[in-house]
Amino acid sequence: MEAMALILGLESSCDETAAALVESDGTIRAHQLARQDEAHRPYGGVVPEIAARAHVEVLAPLVEAALAEAGVTLADVDAIAATAGPGLIGGVMVGLVTGKALALASGKPLVAVNHLEGHALSPRLSDPSLEFPYLLLLVSGGHCQLLLVEGVGSYRRLATTIDDAAGEAFDKTAKLLGLGFPGGPAVEEAAARGNPKAVPLPRPLVGSAEPHFSFAGLKSAVARAVNDHKAEDLAASFQQAVVDCLIDRTRRALAGVNPTALVVAGGVAANKAVRSALEGLAAEHGLRFVAPPLWLCTDNAAMIAWAGAERFAAGFTDPLDFPARPRWPLDPDAEKVRGAGVKA
Repeated sequence: MEAMALILGLESSCDETAAALVESDGTIRAHQLARQDEAHRPYGGVVPEIAARAHVEVLAPLVEAALAEAGVTLADVDAIAATAGPGLIGGVMVGLVTGKALALASGKPLVAVNHLEGHALSPRLSDPSLEFPYLLLLVSGGHCQLLLVEGVGSYRRLATTIDDAAGEAFDKTAKLLGLGFPGGPAVEEAAARGNPKAVPLPRPLVGSAEPHFSFAGLKSAVARAVNDHKAEDLAASFQQAVVDCLIDRTRRALAGVNPTALVVAGGVAANKAVRSALEGLAAEHGLRFVAPPLWLCTDNAAMIAWAGAERFAAGFTDPLDFPARPRWPLDPDAEKVRGAGVKA
């Protein structure tokens, strides 16, 4: 019987600071998280320098709190997993350097985790029966991709956004409508009070043979309509347009693969309208639909610890000079996409 491993995970890639302890059977022993919403709210978005400084202030206390919650010491941990990218480089460096220091001090191995792999494997933390390969819609503030998850460390990118990510479009729409920060939940809340058919908005690339996503044109259409419609109606119409784009593009990807399940992860996966539509699409194709609990969709350290556990079990560890990476594609061999830039 395989020995149980206990992994300490650290997350600091954007504006959430978190530490967690997760066992290799998926038991979450502890999770501590500090949000920065109040610090960034006056600016309507995340300010990288403010975020990095906040990570410095709270990460060590969060690690101590997580160890205390689990009733263990650093000596009881089998490996240290830390997000090494992609993300805001200042924040990534804080978490990775902390992880390296803890690994060096304790003599434990370091596992440098791709933040996107944390999202990609998080459904297996909440549903241990989920088997490879599965089709993953990874949809967040910085990324919108369709990936065939073939195994730990093995990802085939089928589609990506050629401009804005869906979560980025949610955040910018919230700012245009004066709905506050964070934008995704604010738009969803306003949309619940609006008419999704009230405002005619474009569905970029819907019906196209091109496999990719595009949300910049939709965001621009919202900007043009903002003075002519109620915020609730515009939010509802925008949200429905995003759902239609996600479903159309995912349906196209399903035509070319034979996955065990349709899976969604990332911050936008917390949106109930997105989840409901994807669940319907999975049923349409006779597939299981798997989505992590809402708290595991947004940035957290449990998914980093779990990705670390999966990588550690597969024999992957990393040297202490592993670099922090602002960009780190899951499928580095994927064909370059027009206009994709950092979203590739």
